[in-house]
Amino acid sequence: MQEWRIRQELYHRLNKDHDDDLNRVDIVYEEMNVEYDTIRHFEEKIDTWLYPAKSYFVAFCYAYWISVDFNEDFWELLRDPMLLAGNDPFFKTYDEEPAIYNLLFDSIKFPIPMEGMVPDVRKYYEKEFYDI
Repeated sequence: MQEWRIRQELYHRLNKDHDDDLNRVDIVYEEMNVEYDTIRHFEEKIDTWLYPAKSYFVAFCYAYWISVDFNEDFWELLRDPMLLAGNDPFFKTYDEEPAIYNLLFDSIKFPIPMEGMVPDVRKYYEKEFYDI
């Protein structure tokens, strides 16, 4: 089992109360502009739990950071149905939605700029993988 997966699993076993628990927030589900809404997460603060755009955004960030921090293959991470530990019912893998991930890859430069909602997701990522 990969180190990142062990850390993620351990974190979720030890921490049951999460600020972003989808069962405790109001979700807006909007598929009409999902590409645009996903890119918006990288560029601006969004006060709405906007799905499935947020799922693509978080998965892209996680895949990039795990690939850098744990020397894993970015594209294989995006193909992993457990990338987000099974906690996001709206998450789709690369194989399920390649067009959106390809758009993100073409639009978002690496390293991912710490703009928009990225700093918020980075804080959660650091808790999940480093504060155990």
